[in-house]
Order: sequence, then structure tokens, then C-alpha cells
Amino acid sequence: MSVTEQTTFTAPDISCGHCVARVQAAVGALDGVDQVAADVATKRVDVTYDAAVTSPAVISAALAEAGYPAAE
Repeated sequence: MSVTEQTTFTAPDISCGHCVARVQAAVGALDGVDQVAADVATKRVDVTYDAAVTSPAVISAALAEAGYPAAE
């Protein structure tokens, strides 16, 4: 059963459009992630995901692996 949840991370290292693209590609590639929106001005990464498939910890690890460590 699908349980859609939304969480927001702050990734201070997001500084340009290329950063946004990398973040969206890294997080968007995760199983269970429905939507990713990153913003340069606010350094926010909003993620909508299926809680039955992935978790904030997995998403955070993907951000760190892509070079953008984040806090929820």
C-alpha cells in the first residue's frame, strides 16, 4: 500500500542551476520518489515520496552522495 509523504531538506551547498539539476537527478532516481524540487535561493529540497518504499534517511544519503549534504 502506498503512503505518500512530503519532507523538506536544507542543502546549504546548492548554489546554482547545475546544483539543482544534480540534486533533482540524484533524488529523483531513487525508488519511491515521486517528485523533487530544489531551490537555489532558499537551499531547500522538497521531496514527495512513497513511505512504503523509501525514507528521509535514504533520501538524505543520496543527497550526501551527490555532494549536497542536507538536514531535514
